[in-house]
Amino acid sequence: MQLSKTLFWDTDLQQVNWDEHARFVIERVLTRGGLEDWREILHYYGLDKIKAESLQMRYLDKLTLNFCCTLFSIPKEQFRCYKQPQSIQQLWQF
Repeated sequence: MQLSKTLFWDTDLQQVNWDEHARFVIERVLTRGGLEDWREILHYYGLDKIKAESLQMRYLDKLTLNFCCTLFSIPKEQFRCYKQPQSIQQLWQF
C-alpha cells in the first residue's frame, strides 16, 4: 500500500502488516491522512472494513467522528469512542 510516509513517522513501514494492523492504519488515515491516503485504504480494505474498524476505535476527534457518522449514516452514539470518551480530552491548549 502506498500511504504518505508522514502518517507513520513513528513506525517502521517494513514491519506493518496491513491486514493485522488494519485498525491502526485506518485510524491514522482517518485522523491525519489526505485524500490520496483515503483512496488507498478504501481500495485496499473496502468501505465495510473501514466502517467496522472505525466503530471500534477508542478515539476519534470530533471532526473525524462527524465525518464517519455522515459517511456511514450511523449515529455517533454507536461509536465506541463516543461511548467511552478519553479521560483527558485535550492535552494542549492552542
